[in-house]
Amino acid sequence: MLVELMVENLAVIERLRVRFHSGFNVLTGETGSGKSIVVDALGLLFGGRASAEMIRTGCDKARVSGIFEVTGEAAVKSRLEALGVAPEEGELIVEREILSNGKSRAFAASRPVTATLLRELAALLGDIHGQHDQQRLFDREEQLAMLDEFARAAAAMSETAGRYQDWKSASDALEQLDRTEQDRVRLADLWSYQVKEIESVAPKAGEDDALEQEKKILQNVTRLEQSASAAYEALYDSPTAALAQIRTARKRLEELARIDASMEPLLEPLKSAEAQIDDASYSVRDYLGRLEADPARLDHVESRLVAIEKLKRKYGATIEEILAFYDTTRKQLDTAENTEARRAELKRAVDQAAAAYRDAALKLSEARQAAARKLEKKVEEELASLAMDRTRFRIAFSESAWTAHGFDAVEYLIAPNLGEEPRPLDKIASGGELSRVALALKASTIVRGGKATLRTLVFDEVDAGIGGRAAESVGRRLKTIAGANQVLCVTHLAQIAGCADHHYSVEKREAKGRTVAAIEELEGDARTREIGRMLSGELTPEALRHAEDLIRRGRG
Repeated sequence: MLVELMVENLAVIERLRVRFHSGFNVLTGETGSGKSIVVDALGLLFGGRASAEMIRTGCDKARVSGIFEVTGEAAVKSRLEALGVAPEEGELIVEREILSNGKSRAFAASRPVTATLLRELAALLGDIHGQHDQQRLFDREEQLAMLDEFARAAAAMSETAGRYQDWKSASDALEQLDRTEQDRVRLADLWSYQVKEIESVAPKAGEDDALEQEKKILQNVTRLEQSASAAYEALYDSPTAALAQIRTARKRLEELARIDASMEPLLEPLKSAEAQIDDASYSVRDYLGRLEADPARLDHVESRLVAIEKLKRKYGATIEEILAFYDTTRKQLDTAENTEARRAELKRAVDQAAAAYRDAALKLSEARQAAARKLEKKVEEELASLAMDRTRFRIAFSESAWTAHGFDAVEYLIAPNLGEEPRPLDKIASGGELSRVALALKASTIVRGGKATLRTLVFDEVDAGIGGRAAESVGRRLKTIAGANQVLCVTHLAQIAGCADHHYSVEKREAKGRTVAAIEELEGDARTREIGRMLSGELTPEALRHAEDLIRRGRG
């Protein structure tokens, strides 16, 4: 319940602080007095759109804050805590600031929050119903959403949405497969050619480096033989070879060491050098044995390198990249060749998902149709209390395309006059009738199974297009709704104001050369005079007596 509303520098409101009460509260005043600004301020607290144009001329920012009482509602408090908002001593303070650059800041329980979170809080704290909402009654999607709210089939709706997503995902995958079939066939030919081309060469990692080295050797066999022969001769195969010289030096040192032991350490390095030169000589000899001019092998090596280079130009700078390309292309080709199996698999998935969706959507539809019969009866009862006692209200069902909300399309039909067939609201309902149908639907979805949502319900000029007996019926119905909810109503009709538990007057005044809006709670004679003004525009004795009569009847 809204306990207190504070507004600063919003439109023509300079500074306003007003306390509201439980029950039925009405706001009245001349046209253009600023009544709807109060509703707009509350709309900001409920996460409505903020604009710099809302700021009072000459001010840097506008500010709105509201204190809501949430005591005794464990479910609401639990949901508030889940949103990270904890009331203090049973009260929740919600604030909104609009800055001159058009940006806004929001706070709940003294901590910064987003406008999105304010909208989530609004579902727990209140609801604003204005003339715009009446026009929404012509929208079939809004009609379905209203029926779903009444049906309270959240579990069935969630199940249907999940099954729809499964079906949509499988259908999209199958459609994508079919849509790209021609491309896949064309690419499969290309992939097959590429795989065969790489397989015909069958390169191996590091092979190109080894071939380049072999090519270099084959191209220089004669030069290599000359150099190797000269090296062998210098090491081993000549009287002055290194091995012979070292052996001679070793023998002389051995003779020295037999006489002078200090020369003995020099023998070991010479023995090691002798062994190493001996080994090197044998290796050079073996190398010479392997050297052989082989033009055929050279041609093969060069042809192999040309083939590998051709693959590199097409598929990668290295053999490793070529092999990686081959693996990827092979997998793509395998997938393309298994398209039919994949299509059959997807088709089965689509059929299974479609069957599951149909089952879930059918259960949702059955819940909606059962709720529709109850809502029809409830709305007709509400309309009867609003001076439309012979009106018939029907909800027609038809099947639409599959959506996450099921396959139901609904249309609200009304027959306000006896003997007429129910027809769509936008074809038959007058402005006054539409106002009462909107109120009847709102009352029916607010109160369900005898339990109200216990929120602050705001009705902005719900009396559009009605008057007389119908207006008094609307006032009494709002008063009944206010028995379980706090109701705030902006009205121009005395018949509705007379039913209120608490009456507020909104008027514009001039202060310091500026126009400002002010709100005053009316009681006693002040309230009688305001209702008298609403009745005739002048405070005649007859108007005052009529006002007193309306107030007296409104208490009944």
